[in-house]
Amino acid sequence: MVEIKNLTKKYGDNLAVDNISFTVSKGEILGFLGPNGAGKSTTMNILTGYLSCTDGEVKIDGYDILDNPIESKKRIGYLPEHPPLYMDMTVAEYLDFVYELKGVKEDRAEHLGKIMEAVKITDVKDRLIANLSKGYKQRVGLAQAMVGNPEVLILDEPTVGLDPKQIIEIRDVIKKLGREHTVILSSHILQEVNAICERVIIINKGRLVASDTAENLGKSISNENKFQLRVSGDERSILDALEGISGIKYIKSLGRKEAGSIDFVIEAEPNVDVRTPIFNALAQNGLPILAMQAMDLSLEDIFLEVTQNSTDVNAVYENVSEDEIELVGSSKDAKEFEEVKAAEQAKEATVAEVAHPAEPAEAAEPAPVAEPAHKAQEEEGEE
Repeated sequence: MVEIKNLTKKYGDNLAVDNISFTVSKGEILGFLGPNGAGKSTTMNILTGYLSCTDGEVKIDGYDILDNPIESKKRIGYLPEHPPLYMDMTVAEYLDFVYELKGVKEDRAEHLGKIMEAVKITDVKDRLIANLSKGYKQRVGLAQAMVGNPEVLILDEPTVGLDPKQIIEIRDVIKKLGREHTVILSSHILQEVNAICERVIIINKGRLVASDTAENLGKSISNENKFQLRVSGDERSILDALEGISGIKYIKSLGRKEAGSIDFVIEAEPNVDVRTPIFNALAQNGLPILAMQAMDLSLEDIFLEVTQNSTDVNAVYENVSEDEIELVGSSKDAKEFEEVKAAEQAKEATVAEVAHPAEPAEAAEPAPVAEPAHKAQEEEGEE
């Protein structure tokens, strides 16, 4: 469904994205990870057709994003980290506006009703967006990405600002969407990615450094075959029962964690499964196993392992926001940097091709009448 080949993006002499290639199949939920400045935002902006690439190609359902931008973008629903919302509209008015903007052919009332029900915003459909909580605004942003039933959903931090109950609900929505859609999810909450995504891609310094399931990545990074065992009985009897089992490298006692039992860390030879022999040996000696858990690397461990040599781009751009750092990487081409920021600001005027809204440059002064007009509009919307 999504195919990226040899994607490269340069800002001046700096490589923000360095020759990355990957595919995402229909019905797959992909986690897209990387430290700040790694090239995530640049890659996502290229995927949505907002930025052009220096080299390589991006295809959405077989359509090249540059050669066939209209057909490609019809198949994309995008939720930026900062949703592109109009604060003076009600939720229903805004979704109706997005429906018209995208030229959706499905029955309006039925289509929008299903979307609002899916993200649980039906009860606030007649309220001004300006008066909604951050969590509800995030839901409205997800709803606009779903309008038109696009084949590909690109979600950047979809659960930002949500409470724990809302996070679980949105996770369920994303999982259901993944049955019929291709979903690319970017998030700094690694537990969320681990809970939702079937595969993980990690980029660092513009390069693809990992692509697999979290479980397989953990095995490829560490050849250790460890697990923790809790057995009811005295330590000496347990060690005697385990002695001589083929494939065990060592056994380390962790002492008594629960009354009447002892915890152990056991490491086996790579690719050797000693669980059945251990179970049989302990059972024969009347020593019941209370718990057995594999000690695999967590997604956090994997992320740190593959990105540990990252350059601290914040030290290079101390006066630049994180969004801008991610957009420009470590480019020193100030002129192109300003052009990118100006384009980012102009993009906020649309929903179909929206990307991350960039903060105005510190030196830029607002037009004399722009600020009062904006405030007046907000006040009118709140009334």
